[in-house]
Order: sequence, then structure tokens, then C-alpha cells
Amino acid sequence: MKSKLTKEEKKISNDIGTGKYQSLPNSNIVKYKKIAASDIERRKQLRKEERINVRLTEDTLASLKDRAEEEGIPYQTLVSSVLHKYLNGKLVDVHNVSAIKKALKF
Repeated sequence: MKSKLTKEEKKISNDIGTGKYQSLPNSNIVKYKKIAASDIERRKQLRKEERINVRLTEDTLASLKDRAEEEGIPYQTLVSSVLHKYLNGKLVDVHNVSAIKKALKF
């Protein structure tokens, strides 16, 4: 029984048959493996996270968890997001007029 190929599979099969794809020499394979490994390590270093401990009242933590649930994200992710936005000037105290002006670049 012959299986039918999808359009995409037919195109790939045709490309292989016409020589569009070729195997890399072993020396290039080793080179690309090293490049990929160093790129993976670089990305890990960029995303390296540190742990912190913060003491909160039970009410504050409960409110935080409720808000995170409303947003559909873990509460620790919400805390991280709020801190990140604040430090980048995207979250300001609405009672601080100068911060609002700076955020709006007036």
C-alpha cells in the first residue's frame, strides 16, 4: 500500500532529489555544534535569575495571589513583572506628577 505525501512532503522529496539539500562535511558539523552550544550557554547566562526573599503581610500576599489569578499568571511572575516595569519607568506612582511627566516625556 502506497502512502500519499502532503504537498509540503512532496516539495521536500523533490528538493532532496534535485540536490537542493546536501550533507555537511564532518568538520562543519563539529563547528556548528560548537556554535550552537556556545549560543545556548550565552542565552542561559542572559536569563540567569537570582532568588530573593521578601516579607509580606498575609493580607498583602493574599491580594497579590488574587490579582495574579485574575491575570492568569503565577504570583511570583506578577511580582517580577511589576518590579521590572517600575525599574524601566513603565509603572509610576499616580500621585507623583513629576514621574508621570517624565514617563509621558513632557
